[in-house]
Amino acid sequence: MSEYVIEANNLSKTFGDFKALDNVSFKMPIGRIVGVIGENGAGKTTMLNAVLGLSSYEGDLRVNGHDPMKERNKLMQDVCFIADVATLPKWMKVSDVIDYVESVHPRFNRAKAMDFLNRTSVPLNRKVKALSKGMTVQVHLAVVMAIDAKLLVLDEPTLGLDIIFRKQFYQSLLEEYFDEERTIIITTHQVEEVEHILSDVIFIKGGKIVLEEEMEDLTQIFIELMVAPGNEEKAQALGPIRKGANFGRTTCIYKGVSREELNALGETRRLGLADIFVATMTGEG
Repeated sequence: MSEYVIEANNLSKTFGDFKALDNVSFKMPIGRIVGVIGENGAGKTTMLNAVLGLSSYEGDLRVNGHDPMKERNKLMQDVCFIADVATLPKWMKVSDVIDYVESVHPRFNRAKAMDFLNRTSVPLNRKVKALSKGMTVQVHLAVVMAIDAKLLVLDEPTLGLDIIFRKQFYQSLLEEYFDEERTIIITTHQVEEVEHILSDVIFIKGGKIVLEEEMEDLTQIFIELMVAPGNEEKAQALGPIRKGANFGRTTCIYKGVSREELNALGETRRLGLADIFVATMTGEG
């Protein structure tokens, strides 16, 4: 059995003259939480659609050992996809939602879903349209965590929810769903809220992967320097990928330059994922 849940080689997808995916290759190991981050139109959704067998593509792609286009029925027994946790059939009662999922998904554990719901204040006899956003999140979480899926794909999962429910969603995933045999893929624009749970990150731009790294390595690869007065030329000679100013002093972001070398030119600091993303997408290198 492969150690990777997804293996993509030379993956491409065109819409007329537009290349949504441009010869993309990547691997996702089992038991990781991977953030796929990019601007609107970068290719994130096209990539996910290929992985889920929802879109044709050129190249070679294997998900849990299956060809998504030819073996989608087998693939979806081990995959759970959620585009928006606030979207459930509004005309159904909560109990009806549980009944429905049990009837269509072979790996749904009703007892596990009910155990989760019984620890909330969600009324089972109330229609989804009458639930608060927080309760809707809890129902969706109950469904997701009761499905024994090896791969969970979340496309902007907390869109439109306030910060309390967004944090609850991710915390529940970590505590009650994720383990070393499951893999989670998350696409989101709310980078700061997921960076603490990600093990790996992929940046995508113009249909191409521009960065693929483990989170723990990023702080060593990307460093910001507040340049000490008089060291501006030396700092420029090291090839920053992005420059700015802070309190009248020059700041530079570097990729692949040692912290020891930069410490000689001023003060260095750790960059957050959002800063790394902006520098990578708008920088010079």
